[in-house]
Amino acid sequence: MIRMAAVAAPFGRDMEECFARIADLTGRARADGVRVLALPEACLGGYLANLDGDAEGPPALAADGPEMEKLRRLAGDMVVCAGYCESDAGLRYNSVVCVTGDGVLGHHRKVHQPLSEDSSYAAGDGFAAFDTPVGRLGMLICYDKAFPESARALALDGAEIVVCVSAWPASRTNPAPDLADDRWTHRFDLFDQARALENQVVWLSANQSGSFGDLRFVGRAKIVGPGGEILASTPVDGGMAVAELDVQAALAAARRSMGHLRDRRPETYAVPVGGS
Repeated sequence: MIRMAAVAAPFGRDMEECFARIADLTGRARADGVRVLALPEACLGGYLANLDGDAEGPPALAADGPEMEKLRRLAGDMVVCAGYCESDAGLRYNSVVCVTGDGVLGHHRKVHQPLSEDSSYAAGDGFAAFDTPVGRLGMLICYDKAFPESARALALDGAEIVVCVSAWPASRTNPAPDLADDRWTHRFDLFDQARALENQVVWLSANQSGSFGDLRFVGRAKIVGPGGEILASTPVDGGMAVAELDVQAALAAARRSMGHLRDRRPETYAVPVGGS
């Protein structure tokens, strides 16, 4: 059995405050026996204040910098996934890293960029799963999960657990008075369940909560089983969703009769010449 957790919490520009919150969350998770913990997108330094193309970005950190070392120390014997703004060769990426106290296990740069996010970040160029002490894992960031190919690429690479970290906001054009009823909250939940079900994987979804700049985040961190069922979730105002699961048994049960990866017919999926 693997005890896992996904967090919905607010994170801003103050790095000391970010690390204090992460220290509290990792400490609580460890005391509860959690072995894999998903923290939100941009939990080191915050996200963008708006998506209009003119927002000042968060502090850019090196993938091998002192902040990553501090994150590893806080992770200790847990597997921890955390989002940050990565600096590399003069470019900035919206990235997520997976660490334990022993080092970096995996890394992903956000591929799909909504609205004007490309004014602040360069785009990643692929998806890959990697081995961890809790099984083979893959990572996505926020808008990546709106594209079925993203999660499918990880599943085909053997991912048993997919961690999607987000700074997913509520609707800007027609916000609901009650955040729980917002159409973008509904979409956030729907994508999480659909991606887990269609790939028959365990899905951990972390998200920012609260507000930052012009954005109001929908919270709703959750853990979804390979049948698309929500095993644990937080309210829109945040918290830590915790569930315990025998991952191998759950995957085997979900895939026993109808194996979505096994029963694929990729030779039939080609787009006709002239199609789009």
